[in-house]
Amino acid sequence: MMDTIALAYPFTGRWLVQNSPANRVPSHGTHGFGTTHAIDFVPVDTQGRSAPFTLGSLLRPEPPDRFIGFRLPVLAPASGRVVSVHDGDPDHDAYRGLPSVGYALSQRRRAANGWSGLAGNRVVIEIERGAVVAVCHLRRGSISVVPGQAVTVGSPIGQCGNSGNSTEPHVHLQAMTHEDADRARSIPITFPDGLPRNGHLVTV
Repeated sequence: MMDTIALAYPFTGRWLVQNSPANRVPSHGTHGFGTTHAIDFVPVDTQGRSAPFTLGSLLRPEPPDRFIGFRLPVLAPASGRVVSVHDGDPDHDAYRGLPSVGYALSQRRRAANGWSGLAGNRVVIEIERGAVVAVCHLRRGSISVVPGQAVTVGSPIGQCGNSGNSTEPHVHLQAMTHEDADRARSIPITFPDGLPRNGHLVTV
């Protein structure tokens, strides 16, 4: 396994940590698709909410633009070269409350489509030989970089969306040994203040 890779947070503002490898490994319940050490960040308001929760939230799916994170800028977490981009997947409804149960039950079908079906719109950046970082669940049509383009830490690469295997707008980040997640192994990551645990509020 490669050494731990230090990354910058790919955003500014307030973001809640979920599915952190600081709490468990594999962080997303599987070693597949290079996700062993992946981490999720959900944009939240000053009250720690990604969106107001109403009776409707409990009973039915919600449009992604109801969430404060939808369309927020997403930044390059490291300097490097863009090796692949995927755009065009729809930003589907968000699922909280009872609808989230049905969505969870349909995850096997999404996983059958491979990592592409799970990651949604994404940018993959080669940061050093044998190491890439994938930034996933971006908003359709928002990606502003192309393969072969050099990026630096903090460069805009797209916007927070709800594409792929996502219950609400958020950013999924993972480092791995190959741009093809079906062939890759996961690489541990850390950030300037260490690896945050679930429930930690990151403010940048």
